[in-house]
Amino acid sequence: MNGYDPDVLVPGLAVIFCGINPASSAAADGHNFSNRSNRFWAVLHKAGFTDVRLRAEDERQLLEFGCGITAAVDRPTPKSSEIGLDEFRRARPAFEAKMRRYQPRVVAFLGKRALAGMLSCDVGWGRQPLDFAGATAWVLPNPSGLNRGFTLDALVGAYAELHAAVRSI
Repeated sequence: MNGYDPDVLVPGLAVIFCGINPASSAAADGHNFSNRSNRFWAVLHKAGFTDVRLRAEDERQLLEFGCGITAAVDRPTPKSSEIGLDEFRRARPAFEAKMRRYQPRVVAFLGKRALAGMLSCDVGWGRQPLDFAGATAWVLPNPSGLNRGFTLDALVGAYAELHAAVRSI
């Protein structure tokens, strides 16, 4: 992994965006959401989280906007579908401890699989009825270029809803 650490975290952030796991390409590049087909950086900017469009190599600047990045499972894979439900369940105690240590206001899961796997239940989109590790839990569509179920506009709309809600949480 060449010393790659997917965490871009400091205590007390407004939002921590939680990916399923690092992509193999991100681990090789040393930066989160570095695949050119990934829409994460464009969506954050268009949804209002950043006033400039950051690039993967600018990921630490995200902290200046009150946001961070982590992954539910640390193991890089070419496709997130390679992470099974058992791996999410095994990752939960350490992940919850990390969220309690960093105390964000919101943990925004990128896609349903990580939270659903950790909780062993179905989850919906948006704000969840129960908190996660002391933070508001939110589920957003995954911005991966492989996720063609959501257009760029649909992603921006979902992320903008979270951006608006963060101000009141």
